[in-house]
Amino acid sequence: MRRYRKWAWGLGIASVTAVTAFGVASWQANAAPPPSTPPAAAGNEQPSVSDPNPGPEPAAGTGVDALTTGEVGKARKIAETTALTAGAKDVTGATGIEYLSAEIVEADEGRRAELYYYDYKSNKLVKQVVDLAAGKLAGSYSAAGLQLPAADREVTTALDMLLADPLASDLKDAYKQATGQPFAGKDGLVTTAHVFNAKAADSGTSQCGKHRCLQLIVETKDGHIIDLDKIIIDLSGRTVARLS
Repeated sequence: MRRYRKWAWGLGIASVTAVTAFGVASWQANAAPPPSTPPAAAGNEQPSVSDPNPGPEPAAGTGVDALTTGEVGKARKIAETTALTAGAKDVTGATGIEYLSAEIVEADEGRRAELYYYDYKSNKLVKQVVDLAAGKLAGSYSAAGLQLPAADREVTTALDMLLADPLASDLKDAYKQATGQPFAGKDGLVTTAHVFNAKAADSGTSQCGKHRCLQLIVETKDGHIIDLDKIIIDLSGRTVARLS
């Protein structure tokens, strides 16, 4: 699972700081060297083959183990309440809420999951805390102006928005310049994205930060980088702009 740093939440949301302690070990200067191991006799080595299959994923983890697929599914069923989804919008504009990620929470007892969502109607990041052992929602929080890294579905939506916009010509031109070939469609692209927050001088993207906006990172499957640094996709406002 991808893990994210804890966010400082208003209205009673605690921020968590991890503190790691380092121990220092010292060697004795006069320690005798360990006895050497005699080499194995020729012909006595037994061939071995490692099994690349890690085996089935456990239904649930223990302690602070990463959430299993089953735990994420269980947590989402609990977290995605009618109250959460009925008045929200996902990245496509449909009724619902956009799921971003989930992670385990350090707790004194049991296992708790924090699930992060984005509501494109209110432009708020939402955190749902689920007590997996009790099978219940343990807390719900939301805040404007906080942005987690983009989820895969958001990246796909942003690319589709660009391809449907007149500024798709920038992508096609950059593709031809990088590869020497005409643009052949998105199937040949590997796309990720940065979340973009506008600076005061950025014209046409002033809402980015309040809105959820992405700056695409595009390359071909054979490693050619497609320069789209100036193109910003506002997923909240459903617009595409070029930075001046």
